[in-house]
Amino acid sequence: MALVSINQLPESILLEVFTHLPARQLLLRCRPVCSLWRDLIDLVTLWKRKCLREGYVTEDRDQCVADWKVFYFLCSLRRNLLRNPCAEEDMRSWKIDSNGGDQWKVESLPGAHGTDFPDPKVKKYFATSYEFAARADCGCTYHIRVQLASANYIVLASFEPPPMTVHQWNDARWTEVSHTFSDYPPGVRHILFQHGGKDTQFWAGWYGPRVTNSSIVISHSMTRSPAPCVAQP
Repeated sequence: MALVSINQLPESILLEVFTHLPARQLLLRCRPVCSLWRDLIDLVTLWKRKCLREGYVTEDRDQCVADWKVFYFLCSLRRNLLRNPCAEEDMRSWKIDSNGGDQWKVESLPGAHGTDFPDPKVKKYFATSYEFAARADCGCTYHIRVQLASANYIVLASFEPPPMTVHQWNDARWTEVSHTFSDYPPGVRHILFQHGGKDTQFWAGWYGPRVTNSSIVISHSMTRSPAPCVAQP
């Protein structure tokens, strides 16, 4: 029985096989094998298929993607870079910059004079002594600072809006604060995330803002309804 080389398979079959292989293995192990594999792995078609298979895009997408390979890997990184965002592990992975009053505390939702979080999977939050919410019976202020920094911690871009104030006898609803960095300088190596606050009554105990479900996500920018986009195979 004669042995048959895998390269004798139709290119469409090889492409289908490559679609199911891990992306890093394709580039590190498979691409250097021969010129045929290199050319197939470099095809836009392969990376579009992999994006569809992973659910990064849908068949009815209306975006134009400049580089499907880069888009695939950026989508694979689309995860929360912050550890322990919902206080499930107490204060682990967080560095406390200021711990005045009765200090930070982890509480279970909804908490006294609080409301449930919109996402039922979120069960806990960080409470301060001095996306955020106030207690209904006590006002508070909340501040956030996010900075993109170089390897030497030189700040390249920053988001720091004025502190937000919630007055006493509020509805205790949760408020999302979000920001998207775009067109920032090259050389970003660190992301610094800080937030916190205090109550406005200065009561003893934990009456400051409640914070939970924080996230930092790297995402690929796409243009919706773009100018003529050249279709590639």
